[in-house]
Amino acid sequence: MALPDAVALVELALKATAAYKRPDLARRLQQIRVRLLDPNVRVLVVGEFKQGKSQLVNALVNAPVCPVDDDIATAIPTAVRYAETASVTLVRESESDSGEPLPAQRTEVPVDQLAQYVSEAGNPGNRQQLTYAEVGIPRKLLQGGMVLVDTPGVGGLGSAHGAATMAALPKADAVLLVSDAAQEYTAPELDFLESARQLCPNVACVVTKTDLYPHWRRIVELNHGHLRRVGDSSVAGAPVFPVSSTLRLHALRGEDSAMMQESGYVELIQFLQRDVVARSDELDRRSTSQAVVAVAEQISTAFSSELMTLEDPHKAAELMDQLKRAKAAADDLKQRSARWNITLNDGVGDLNSDVEYDLRDRLRAVSREAERIAESSDPKDTWDQLVSWTEQQVSQAATQNFVWAIQRAQYLAQQVADHFSSNAVLPDLSFGQNDFSSGELRNMEKPELEVMGVGNKLFSGLRGGYGGMVMVGMATGLAGMSLLNPLSAAAGLAFGGKTVADELKRNKQRRQSDAKMAVRKYIDDVTFQMGKDTRDMLRQVQRTLRDHFSQVAEEMSTSLAEAVSSAGSAVKMDETQRVARIRDLKAELERIENMAQRARGLAGAAGAGTNALAASSRAGAL
Repeated sequence: MALPDAVALVELALKATAAYKRPDLARRLQQIRVRLLDPNVRVLVVGEFKQGKSQLVNALVNAPVCPVDDDIATAIPTAVRYAETASVTLVRESESDSGEPLPAQRTEVPVDQLAQYVSEAGNPGNRQQLTYAEVGIPRKLLQGGMVLVDTPGVGGLGSAHGAATMAALPKADAVLLVSDAAQEYTAPELDFLESARQLCPNVACVVTKTDLYPHWRRIVELNHGHLRRVGDSSVAGAPVFPVSSTLRLHALRGEDSAMMQESGYVELIQFLQRDVVARSDELDRRSTSQAVVAVAEQISTAFSSELMTLEDPHKAAELMDQLKRAKAAADDLKQRSARWNITLNDGVGDLNSDVEYDLRDRLRAVSREAERIAESSDPKDTWDQLVSWTEQQVSQAATQNFVWAIQRAQYLAQQVADHFSSNAVLPDLSFGQNDFSSGELRNMEKPELEVMGVGNKLFSGLRGGYGGMVMVGMATGLAGMSLLNPLSAAAGLAFGGKTVADELKRNKQRRQSDAKMAVRKYIDDVTFQMGKDTRDMLRQVQRTLRDHFSQVAEEMSTSLAEAVSSAGSAVKMDETQRVARIRDLKAELERIENMAQRARGLAGAAGAGTNALAASSRAGAL
């Protein structure tokens, strides 16, 4: 649900911009209002194949919204959100030939047909080209705006789906890494955690299936140890929630509070309510407060300068000089040659080059190692292992490159902001055009690996053996021996065996060459695809920063221009006009200050709202 007090404050500020004829200040407020009216808090549920992600989502909402079975794996993301009535919508997103996003195609299907579209069994390899499925369900846990996203587990965190999940992290409000109690954390899971923590504000770990494994406490203890050894203090502090979905569902059916406590879901839901939903509300309140206070300051600039001039006419000349200098500085910020604009353009250019080099360097190292593996083995026996290793390493390299690019982009944004002021408000940088499809890598294609059959071996052996037998037979014929003799027969066997061995060796070398060519083609495809995705992302960042700070410079220039004009007009007033105008100005400034005080109070109420929601969540959403 949208925050009523924040929405009401934005509406008041919009009325103020209209009343004081400052439409330039309304654009930022309108963006804030759109975000407030879209209260979705996205929680990504991620993890390796068959770890209990879908069952976790089902247990959280107490409904079989995600298909679960021993032979069913999630093939496309499934977003579960609040709705008055149960519904399923399939979303297919696409781009034009020029790369521009087209309107999404949305198709409603019966609820009982969901598994036919979102599971690997019903939609293998996502042959229906769906982006994600959207499930609406009336549940109190989701009513506050929480959206649970069940991500594909096919191929694990190191697969193409894993790369797509990583690309969606900057837009997520929280991430739940799901791993069952069968074993402790693996290296890919720890790598994913470390990367995820740099892109998402809330990362938590969920250990599932505690009812199946009596040693789950030992596994949880080992996982805590792994988190502490990762080296990143933020990852080391990630909470770990051991849960049993089976116990949770049984407890809900039997209304058994003791079993509910034993399931572990009480603490998990409290975390989601307290640290995810409440924190999102807090951020919305703070961003709204900052925006409205900034608007109030801009509006009050002209009134304050005019009031100062009227109250102390002797300082009018000094004040006018100060305002003109500030106006000139603000006008300079609007120019293409402004330092912030140069910093932005040069920074994006350098960043594009550095990110592209970093990606190529990482992938070249993967390519060299994959080719070495192919060279030292027979691809017909090790192809599946080679594909799995290569895709995992490529996904990890792409992920690390993506994380580094985002960190560099955020640093560049701060550099640009510093040209305005040390406390300049940064825009909401959006990485990627949508929530689910960005960053998905293609799968590695298998070449035709030629293998010699029994018939080919026999034919090659006969061909080599015949040549050897004839050659030795003719040589021994000079000694009076027949063409077919023990020596020629032995030579035929030796030559036949040698021919088969040589043909087998050539076949193996051909398979190795084909495997290496497949690796190079895959690396080339990934480099091309990731390079385009990264360039698109940085171009979007550049446009966002350019538009945001151009708007800020325009607002500053307009406010100071009005201040100069107001101060100039104040000097020409007579005593009667001056007294009346002072009274009016003080009244207007009081109204503006009341709005600013209300905005500051909204930010102060954020912490109190967090505590209240945490207390109510103990009994409300379970």
